[in-house]
Amino acid sequence: MKIEKLSDLFLHTLQDIYYAENHIVKALPKMIKASDSKELAKAFTDHLEQTKEQVTRLQEVFSMLDQKPKATKCPAIDGILEEAQELMSEIKDPDTKDAAMIAAAQAVEHYEITRYGTLVAWANLLGYNSASKLLGKTLKEEYGADSKLTKIAEAHLNAEAVA
Repeated sequence: MKIEKLSDLFLHTLQDIYYAENHIVKALPKMIKASDSKELAKAFTDHLEQTKEQVTRLQEVFSMLDQKPKATKCPAIDGILEEAQELMSEIKDPDTKDAAMIAAAQAVEHYEITRYGTLVAWANLLGYNSASKLLGKTLKEEYGADSKLTKIAEAHLNAEAVA
């Protein structure tokens, strides 16, 4: 895709996060299965359902732009998910594995927060008000997911990994 103006960059970034969200939908079931903590597994399960809704929301944004939903390969999310998978396979202690999965999931959340924050700002500049609202809803959810993971880690999971 040739990027010449902000609307092109917006579309490219939308395709990037669409790729990321679809890959997150595939990665979360593995993280749910690998979780030792029922609380963490539930958080991942809840976020899987939320992520599926976010994919649908992205499809709505594509439609608003008269574009077909299309994914552009995202090396950043591939790297984050690959590292998470590697850690999950290397760590034997269940509590340490849970701590590592929270850290990996938060790396994903932080990536999504940067992408959605940027998309909301650009959508506002470009006059894509309806798209901005949808993307803003997802941005709020990503902040919430990050906060929930922090609470789980700080409440007990990180301490359990130390023991």
